[in-house]
Amino acid sequence: QVRDRLKQQVVEMKEKFPGFRPGLAILQVGNRDDSNLYINMKLKAAAEIGISANHIKLPNTATEADVLKCIASLNADPAVHGFIVQLPLDSDKPINTEKITNAVAPEKDVDGLSSINAGKLSRGDLGDCFIPCTPKGCMELIRQTGVQVAGKRAVVIGRSKIVGAPMHDLLLWNNATVTTCHSKTSTLAEEVCKADILVVAAGKAEMVKGEWIKPGAIVIDCGINHVPDSTKASGKRVVGDVAYNTAKEKASYITPVPGGVGPMTVAMLMQSTVESAQRFLEKFQPGKWTIQYNQLNLKMPVPSDIEISRSCVPKPIEQVASEVGLLPDEVEPYGQTKAKVQLSALNRLKNQPDGKYVVVTGITPTPLGEGKSTTTVGLVQALGAHLHQNVFACVRQPSQGPTFGIKGGAAGGGYCQVVPMEEFNLHLTGDIHAITAANNLVAAAIDARMFHELTQTDQALYNRLVPSVNGVRKFSDIQIRRLQKLGINKTDPAALTKEEINAFVRLDIDPGTITWQRVLDTNDRFLRKITIGQSPTEKGFSRTAQFDITVSSEIMAVLALADGLDDMKKRFGRMVVASSKKGQPVTADDLGVTGALAVLMKDAIKPNLMQTLEGTPVFVHAGPFANIAHGNSSVLADKIALKLVGKDGFVVTEAGFGADIGMEKFFDIKCRYSGLRPHVVVLVATVRALKMHGGGPAVTAGVPLPKEYTEENLQLLANGCSNLNKQIQNARLFGVPVVVAVNAFKTDTKAELALVVQKAKEAGAFDAVECTHWAEGGKGALALARAVQRASQAPSNFRFLYNTELPVVDKIRLIAQQVYGARDIELLPEAQEKVAVYTKQGFGNLPICMAKTHLSLSHDPEQKGAPTGFVLPIRDIRASVGAGFLYPLVGTMSTMPGLPTRPCFYDIDLDPVSGGVNGLF
Repeated sequence: QVRDRLKQQVVEMKEKFPGFRPGLAILQVGNRDDSNLYINMKLKAAAEIGISANHIKLPNTATEADVLKCIASLNADPAVHGFIVQLPLDSDKPINTEKITNAVAPEKDVDGLSSINAGKLSRGDLGDCFIPCTPKGCMELIRQTGVQVAGKRAVVIGRSKIVGAPMHDLLLWNNATVTTCHSKTSTLAEEVCKADILVVAAGKAEMVKGEWIKPGAIVIDCGINHVPDSTKASGKRVVGDVAYNTAKEKASYITPVPGGVGPMTVAMLMQSTVESAQRFLEKFQPGKWTIQYNQLNLKMPVPSDIEISRSCVPKPIEQVASEVGLLPDEVEPYGQTKAKVQLSALNRLKNQPDGKYVVVTGITPTPLGEGKSTTTVGLVQALGAHLHQNVFACVRQPSQGPTFGIKGGAAGGGYCQVVPMEEFNLHLTGDIHAITAANNLVAAAIDARMFHELTQTDQALYNRLVPSVNGVRKFSDIQIRRLQKLGINKTDPAALTKEEINAFVRLDIDPGTITWQRVLDTNDRFLRKITIGQSPTEKGFSRTAQFDITVSSEIMAVLALADGLDDMKKRFGRMVVASSKKGQPVTADDLGVTGALAVLMKDAIKPNLMQTLEGTPVFVHAGPFANIAHGNSSVLADKIALKLVGKDGFVVTEAGFGADIGMEKFFDIKCRYSGLRPHVVVLVATVRALKMHGGGPAVTAGVPLPKEYTEENLQLLANGCSNLNKQIQNARLFGVPVVVAVNAFKTDTKAELALVVQKAKEAGAFDAVECTHWAEGGKGALALARAVQRASQAPSNFRFLYNTELPVVDKIRLIAQQVYGARDIELLPEAQEKVAVYTKQGFGNLPICMAKTHLSLSHDPEQKGAPTGFVLPIRDIRASVGAGFLYPLVGTMSTMPGLPTRPCFYDIDLDPVSGGVNGLF
């Protein structure tokens, strides 16, 4: 009956959670025949029920350390829901059995032998512990009789930790009056004859006589003993601790030996394993969160960002991970407040439905920014801490260059921050440093390869590229790929002809076509143009080059768009670094560096887990530029978050710059590659920016705002709403509902805020709401959160702006005309040449990533509002083939920012008392 019931429960589990199976591990030390027999019985029962059982067998030479190491591995394995250590331990080495049984994680100790489970049983916490299988089986047999245990007198003979002691506790907490007898009990027969329920586990053949049994008693015999019997082929037979033939005449129920308690013990092991699997699913069920939110202590006036950040005591990151359903082995803590999340989480959750996908973007901003990051954090705090929805924020990691330069931090602001902000804004977990190392390895490989090709013969190059090791020459895997690319289907290095050797060893890079630059995560204007190779050791082979800032590296864009380690590695291999003198693309794979890049980036690909001020979870991962790259956080972070929140939850991510840039790229590049479909666009607008678009004076960082921005001016504001209207239209081009978040500042009047809300609705927004989250945290974004909830239920007919099969020029024209409002485009000669080159090289079908100023819908940052009728000039086009897009350059721009006269670092120092960071942001 038990096995049939468990079999049905396992079937139901599999139906509800496809791909899931309860897992049992049995750890054996040595090779005892009796242990092998018992283990085979357990494995057979597990297979019959549908439990995935794994038998781990250590040799009898195993040490205590060997056993503990194996137990630690099983404790951490999420596929193992229960495991037992088969006793006795048959080892030549001394092993402390108590230490071994206590090393088993209590939540997986389905044998119930650990001190924690034994303690819970002795305290009566029966619903929160595992009970040893034999007593549990005995109790099930007693229940099957239909006799009420409560009020009955029970006697247990034996006090072992495995049977007697837990049996006493189990009967006691089922309200029997229990007496435990043992080898020192002088009145054993007298005690037995009082028992309504008798459980015997003494290990002594037929010790309890039939005449001792109280008439009508229930007798459970746990003993297994061998006594001589000449009628048996083995010369012995198995008997219990009770004289069965005489006892059965007096007992109302009695278990036979063998065939009574033994099979029930195995059945209870299976039941405990299934119960453990059910607890695991309950605890880690996707979409079912039990989360502790932090209470904000709001102050007016609002303190500095760093003061607010420090006033918050973040939860331990392991707690955050557990609250959102991540398993312990899926989390790699980096200190107390940040952690890497293993990509195995995505594989575990692959059959779970996705939540709602929300992208936060903005109108064309002022140089000060309009608060997209603050709105992103405020929205998730409102949805999570106030509306109790499962919600994740997914944001980009900021570059240290702007952090120490002019921008300061990017963790949000006021009472809407990712914390701790110092960790967020500085090194985090080192992803950007890994990108720097990987990028510069490629740059070094380019120049080294050109140098060696210029200074060596074909044969010398070949001998060094394919060296003889112990008399054997062998191509590496990456060299085999290069040969295949060249159409040379040979694997024996000795079989290549001279012509084939020449093609193999010479990339023949044209220095004038090199597009790959060195990078550094520091604003350093004097590295924008440099000369390399001036040392005498380079034999006069110098060239002009440059440094870019790290986040502009194609490796960053690859990290953000990859959907796994294998995909990232393939994208690395496809990265084009230059062309050969014959016009053929030269890739990272041709340089032989692909595998090394994957090694350098193997940890960076794991999303970083942090939290907001109010305790909602955040993924911080990747930070590509929003002009020459797509300006969005990683696909992987979004995918994992969407699974974790469950079908009714929300994932809120942010797109860089205004909707014409970051949002368009989010849709046409990120969503195209990820396959994800957004439900809502949140468009952030401010009175300040709209007044600027209406003809207000220039807004400059570090300079007080002119009075036009601090005094009510409804006409100026109404004029500027043309930009708001256009950006709402841009979002609706993609078929997604738009909610406008009007980020309120203290100088804004009620009439001004009301006007923006009115204009937004008239322009076709699903809703528009005033937001005060900077000063109030999630509470100030409640109206926005509710509007987003409603919008997520509205029809979303998402579509891309263009088909990638269109010619390059047509795709650029579509973006310019439909998103920017241009009349047409003009390709300058260099851009025309690149269109021809990239089309010939097979890259014409890639999406387009426009590199344009974020300060205007046009190419001219001075043109505000919603300009029309202009011709968009395309100065050049470049390719990020590994990332998967072409990026036309509109006007001039630097990929290496410079430091201002007074950089942010003037105010940054260590606190002499706490050792923390002072003056940051």
